[in-house]
Amino acid sequence: MRAKRDYYEVLGIGRNATDEEIKKAFRKLAFKHHPDHNHNDGAEEKFKEVNEAYEVLSDSDKRSAYDRFGHSGTEGIFGQGSEGFDFGGFGDIFDAFFSGATTRQAPQRGADLQYRITITLEEAAFGCEKEINISRIENCSLCQGTGSKPGSQPSRCPNCDGAGRVHRIQQSIFGRFTTTATCPKCYGEGRIITDPCPQCRGTGQEKRQRSISISIPAGVDDGSQIRLSGEGQSGTRGDPSGNLYIAVSIARHEVFRRDDDNILYELPINFAQAALGAEVEVPTLDSNLKLKIPAGSQTDTVFRLKGKGIPHLRRRGSGDQLVKLLIVTPDSLTKHQRQLFQELNDTLSIPKDKG
Repeated sequence: MRAKRDYYEVLGIGRNATDEEIKKAFRKLAFKHHPDHNHNDGAEEKFKEVNEAYEVLSDSDKRSAYDRFGHSGTEGIFGQGSEGFDFGGFGDIFDAFFSGATTRQAPQRGADLQYRITITLEEAAFGCEKEINISRIENCSLCQGTGSKPGSQPSRCPNCDGAGRVHRIQQSIFGRFTTTATCPKCYGEGRIITDPCPQCRGTGQEKRQRSISISIPAGVDDGSQIRLSGEGQSGTRGDPSGNLYIAVSIARHEVFRRDDDNILYELPINFAQAALGAEVEVPTLDSNLKLKIPAGSQTDTVFRLKGKGIPHLRRRGSGDQLVKLLIVTPDSLTKHQRQLFQELNDTLSIPKDKG
């Protein structure tokens, strides 16, 4: 077993050092070698050694015994076979590291909110502005979220002295254990509201209805989500608010179907238009266009209207509109029409199977 170093040498102080000098030396070395700050090999052992030395020299009785008998005078202090590490010093270490620092609960960001909105295909294509009404938790408008009655201030918690945490020291056969827990009186706030706000009853929050304007960008697709930062529930104790997420649904269109950024449209024509050719009017998302159908066009023939689809959401340009011909067979004919079709049938030959 490695021989123990002199405790005064460990702390780097003389044998006539005052209690204040001992404490000052300990704080400096404990911070230097604490495993949370020093990840070098051997730091933990040095930290234990510094803690052991301080545990003896900071206690007048233990120091007197050590000055008279050396390390043999400390037998039984740290337990049989111990290397000198005692958990009891952690209370002082926490004081050294966190003296005057806040230990209140971490900020609690407000909850996010979800809202679903349905828009038309045209609104998705060209963008639009929408007004929605939501119910959310906000900071109290009277106390501005403090929870205290206007003109009053919360008082420091007497149980934790405003730290939000309490230390408990327990003695065991292995030494003293110091544990830290959230203060049960102020729940980690470090303060207590003695004169609560009459509007929110000390909670600092209230439920309110809000009308919010939403800008829907051109090219948004079904299932897209728009985030409005800070428009969700307010955080507690003035902490940041959550976000509002708008889920976009696009209503089914009567004549158009969307395929990515392209628009699909089926154009019904009759036999004569397909055989002879024709010029017909085709609807698009923003206007009607003339489309020339060549003579002899077949069903399922597709024409492309360049740039008449959905604008690309994150780049320039737009998709196309694809027009598919659908030759419609009449389900009823007049006597004259039937006669004409019969005459046509008598003059037409049946195409031979190319297979």
